[in-house]
Amino acid sequence: MIRRRNNKADVAKKVAIGSTIAAGVGYLAGILTAPKSGKDTRQDIKKTAKKTAKELEKELKNINQELDNAIKNTKKQGVKLTASAKKELAELQVKASDANEKLKEMISAVREGESNDDDLRKAVKQANASINNLKKYLKK
Repeated sequence: MIRRRNNKADVAKKVAIGSTIAAGVGYLAGILTAPKSGKDTRQDIKKTAKKTAKELEKELKNINQELDNAIKNTKKQGVKLTASAKKELAELQVKASDANEKLKEMISAVREGESNDDDLRKAVKQANASINNLKKYLKK
């Protein structure tokens, strides 16, 4: 049942990010086909791009916070573990920290308008995998 919730949360995150991107693309297509002057259209595009970037940044920050919390929880639990379990946990924490850093880079890239969809998907996928791995480990 817990695994099902995690899967639902992952799907919800992916849907939120995907729908944010799709909404931006749809809005852009609508603007480009609307009978407005070029100046008005450019202003609308700029405004929508900023709004979409802010929404995407917010989603990434939420995932980043969830990953931070998972890392903190594993560090608290690490005190009670055997040597081999501590080694495994340390490896998971390193992977989670790497994913966290990539998310921070993606947040900056989104803010600066330099994000790449493939890189964004990879960073979100890696962060979600790290969160799930840390949660699974804590349940052992």
